[in-house]
Amino acid sequence: MAEELLEAQPLPHLFEQAQQIYLLASSSQVEPTEIRKACRMLQEAQDKVETLALFSANEDKEDISTADLKYLLVPYYLGYLTEKLPVEDRAELVKVAKVQLLAFIRSCERLELLSESEAQALSREAPPTPEARRAEKVARFKRQRAAELKLQDIKERKERRRRSMQAAAKATVVEHGEEDLPDEDDEEEREAWFMQISLALCKALDLVEMLKREYEMLAAIQAINEEGKEVLTREILDERQSRAESWHKEGASKARTLGPAQPITCATYAQDVIEGRAAIDQGHKHSHGDPFLFGPASVVSGSLSTERERLVAQVFQPSHSLPSMSIEEAGLAEMEMMRTWNEANQKLADEAKSSWVGEAKKDDSDDEESEYKARAWDDWKDEHPRGAGNKKLTPCG
Repeated sequence: MAEELLEAQPLPHLFEQAQQIYLLASSSQVEPTEIRKACRMLQEAQDKVETLALFSANEDKEDISTADLKYLLVPYYLGYLTEKLPVEDRAELVKVAKVQLLAFIRSCERLELLSESEAQALSREAPPTPEARRAEKVARFKRQRAAELKLQDIKERKERRRRSMQAAAKATVVEHGEEDLPDEDDEEEREAWFMQISLALCKALDLVEMLKREYEMLAAIQAINEEGKEVLTREILDERQSRAESWHKEGASKARTLGPAQPITCATYAQDVIEGRAAIDQGHKHSHGDPFLFGPASVVSGSLSTERERLVAQVFQPSHSLPSMSIEEAGLAEMEMMRTWNEANQKLADEAKSSWVGEAKKDDSDDEESEYKARAWDDWKDEHPRGAGNKKLTPCG
């Protein structure tokens, strides 16, 4: 149903919708569904361009009409958006995107929009030197910057012309037939499309170089993985099987001579401590022996000499860390912590109580002495009024 709807849409409508998604994808993050939608639109637009035969191998850039110049960007948009699709087979996606971008670059080369130095760099098989690569990147950056500035200048001129035409239309009366005059800025629009193609060409060359390096890395990784699979030959598998069988036989023979496990008495000891029948003994051994081993680790004895034996011993082991102490040990440790904490609190309470009682007794004795002293002073003042004993100093003495 979606394919039929795309086929029914005209070519300009398909290109405009796909171009809007491309502009969003080049400046921000776009949902994968939108990118897939744009890729389907561009594929349909490419099929329509080939069906209509808009571009011929015998014509140059001057023979292409201004309205059809924008469709030269269809393979570039398709390659750019294809590279952004999230897929599992990244190598195949890189190859498809590179084919689309190279098709766009070859079209520009046929129309003489690609410089001679860039054409030579594109057809070069040997990797360039660091100096040559730097010179190419600098020249490409200058060309891209010049195209961006030219596009900005054309946009500003069109905006100024539009405003002046609106002002002139308000000031003068439009005669009959003048509104159907052809657009005078056809050359300017043609120049703008050529600048956009030049800008897309610079980006396509950078993207092709990046995709080429990415494909080489993916191919190298795939070759390493295939080589690793080939290493697992029949001899190695037989050797592993014989070693595993010998380990199991040795473990089975040792298992027959093992004695019964010692009974666990930590629970009884903890119960005795809780009920007061026993004291906490620091020398008491609470260990239950080594943790239980699962799988091949249970039949591997002694130290593991090789990395392979260490990996085999880890098969079927629990993913979580085994406990370092039992529940009884944790309870005894917590009881010891609580006992220490209670003793410290009791000691602080006793010290605080003894200091408070001493201060209270001292305060009571001081109050009694001051009260007796005040009473004696009052009695003395009553017995000796003011001026008593100094009669010689009075005038009538």
